[in-house]
Amino acid sequence: MAHNHSHHGHEHPKLSGKNLLISIFLNILITVAQIIGGFLSGSLALISDAVHNLSDVISLIVSYVANRLANSKKQTLKQTFGFKRAEIIAAFFNAATLIVIAVMLAIEAIKRFNEPHHIQSNIVIWLALIGILANGFSVLLIKKDANHNLNMKSAYLHLLTDMLTSVAVLVGGLLMKYYQIFWIDAVLTLLISVYLIYMSWRVFLESLKILMLFAPDDIVIKDIEKEILKIEGVKNIHHVHIWQLNEKNCHFEAHIEFKNDIKLSDFDSICEEIEHLLIHDFNINHCSLQPEFNRDDEKAFIIQD
Repeated sequence: MAHNHSHHGHEHPKLSGKNLLISIFLNILITVAQIIGGFLSGSLALISDAVHNLSDVISLIVSYVANRLANSKKQTLKQTFGFKRAEIIAAFFNAATLIVIAVMLAIEAIKRFNEPHHIQSNIVIWLALIGILANGFSVLLIKKDANHNLNMKSAYLHLLTDMLTSVAVLVGGLLMKYYQIFWIDAVLTLLISVYLIYMSWRVFLESLKILMLFAPDDIVIKDIEKEILKIEGVKNIHHVHIWQLNEKNCHFEAHIEFKNDIKLSDFDSICEEIEHLLIHDFNINHCSLQPEFNRDDEKAFIIQD
């Protein structure tokens, strides 16, 4: 059975792995300082921020490796897609770890409400200031890349939440220093946890849908069927699959049944028409079509395997 296959590439800005690497080293320094400072001061919020930063160091390293793989490793006979999905896996991992850590922090914060601790607020204040400056600089470094890459967006969210967390910890440190409101430490930890879940959930769902081979949300699949059936000579379209390889590449495959026993050159002309339709109207840049004529098979649009 013959197939027609096409691929249309898009130009995307090259990601700056160097900026991500700088952010990793900054986060390592912040994590070490906050772990030491958290135990010395007795602040759960500071320890929570340190644990959060530690998870970020791991996640940012995963993002960096994924970025390098996606941009340097090419397709081979064994990896026919190369490592194009590495960044999606990294985005999923980053978002999932944030959600898990946020839940753990929330549980610990609730326990602290019943047993407020005296906290050395000066240590909290200074380390929070360091966290704000370092994470703020990291956010600026990768902000541009985050606009067009899901993996970098997840890393960006990690760093942004780190910076905002440090702002909250700073406010809490000031309240503890000047008003002795030590229960604010647990409140801040709980608020940070809720914010982390809120910021991570969308990236988690987007990356999960891609890994599960779901069709993009913005594509109305039945519209594709209607448009293809308008093409002269096409009798039926069935056995359709639409999925995203990553956030940049959307794939489409289908069986096309023809009214007449056409020549291969006629099939190529129709394929070009379908490919043009898919790329310009539905932003699908990779297409595989199988021609059929009077073949006795299942004609359902979506086949239940």
